[in-house]
Amino acid sequence: MRMGLAVGMLMLAGCGTAPKAPGPGEALLGRIESSHGPEARQRVEAWRDLVEREQSVAEGEKLRSVNAFINRLVFVDDAVHWGREDYWATPLETLVSNGGDCEDFTIAKYYTLRSLRVPESRMRLTYVKSLTLQQPHMVLAYYREPEAEPLILDNLVKEILPASSRLDLVPVYSFNTEGLWLARQRARSEYVGDRDQVGLWREFLARLQREERDWATLSPFLGSAHAAQ
Repeated sequence: MRMGLAVGMLMLAGCGTAPKAPGPGEALLGRIESSHGPEARQRVEAWRDLVEREQSVAEGEKLRSVNAFINRLVFVDDAVHWGREDYWATPLETLVSNGGDCEDFTIAKYYTLRSLRVPESRMRLTYVKSLTLQQPHMVLAYYREPEAEPLILDNLVKEILPASSRLDLVPVYSFNTEGLWLARQRARSEYVGDRDQVGLWREFLARLQREERDWATLSPFLGSAHAAQ
């Protein structure tokens, strides 16, 4: 009887340690690790974990968490990073490559917050002129209410501040998946048409749609970020 019990226990132990076939998300993470190394995989896993962990926190905390997480990446000009004068990377491309420029940081924040169920109507990717850099720059503007003063999520100034405190930025135009706005005053803008007037945005969305299945394998919350494209 004792021998039979021991054999049975060994058989159960063997069942418990049998290797499992990798799920779709694990397959993607494995490809990322093979092509870009373990640190790239860790960044993508941390992104997925942040999105799953922060689903139920207050919206202000979501803004702070996402802004801080994306700002940890390395700033690199497109010509150096992608070999192109101007390239808008998907969030997954930015995370895997551990860097990007202001547009890439802003896009990654926008889609991560959408994955956290922040309404896209409250967020606009906003082109500004940086008086500090004396050149164009992009930030994410967050509007708690339609006519409210926006909060600015930026990679230059790490703290999230109201637009009136960012006198170093002059707004030019803003857009999201719902439309395009031209700046009329520092905190005011006028709707002027369809988002597809922004050529790089059209090209970016086409690449993003091809990446949609990969996001969904990592987390259903990430897959939901592509709704209403």
